Amino acid sequence: MSKKVINQNANYNSELLNSIDSNFIFDENPINRLKNTNDLPKKDNNFDEVDKEKELNELKLQINSINNCNLKDESKKIVLGDGNTNSTIMLVGEAPGLEEDNTGKTFSGEAGDLLKKMLNAINIKKENIYITYAVNFRPPEDRKPTSIEIKRYSQFLQNHVSIIKPKIIILMGSTAMESLTGLNSKISMERGKWKEVIVKNTSYNVIITFNPSYLLRAPENKKYSWEDLKKIKQKIIDLKLNI
Repeated sequence: MSKKVINQNANYNSELLNSIDSNFIFDENPINRLKNTNDLPKKDNNFDEVDKEKELNELKLQINSINNCNLKDESKKIVLGDGNTNSTIMLVGEAPGLEEDNTGKTFSGEAGDLLKKMLNAINIKKENIYITYAVNFRPPEDRKPTSIEIKRYSQFLQNHVSIIKPKIIILMGSTAMESLTGLNSKISMERGKWKEVIVKNTSYNVIITFNPSYLLRAPENKKYSWEDLKKIKQKIIDLKLNI
């Protein structure tokens, strides 16, 4: 479960060369490059949804089977994720708080209200994207998860990303940043920059920004979050995504 942060201009030549099969077969018959779309297998969206739900349930069982975890032992319930599992946007928060621990839902209470306002500002409804956490149990007294805890849960987050397969990942808060990118620098130094993160041989567009619960404590930084939101909106336009 390796992860790697690379520059957007990273060169994949070595991977390309390694993927080329040298056992060529030559045929004098012309290649038909025009295919009738009616002959192509059609994608079954209902099957995809069922398949994802099955994988998410299996992931939930895996996380619930963790042993010797203070986070799990002192929480009421797991908060896996919610929203549209087929969304092209996946938002990752830090960890559940008191409200989320009670409801089992992501971003409840004041933080949830602020998140809705932030997303609405760029014409996105919270229920139209998929939301999860870097750590799926509430830390005692809402403390920041330790690096050991973050690393322990990062394997589950990587699996989570591989199931959802988003086009854009929004990491809110330093815990989410460290979990998926491995960066433990100040979030103020990393926010607002598009990165490519490789999870299980797949590259994802990732942007880091402040967590809503932090913005409630430091509202003066909302202006920076607004700049990040505008970049997210532009990326959605550039990738021609439907949200």
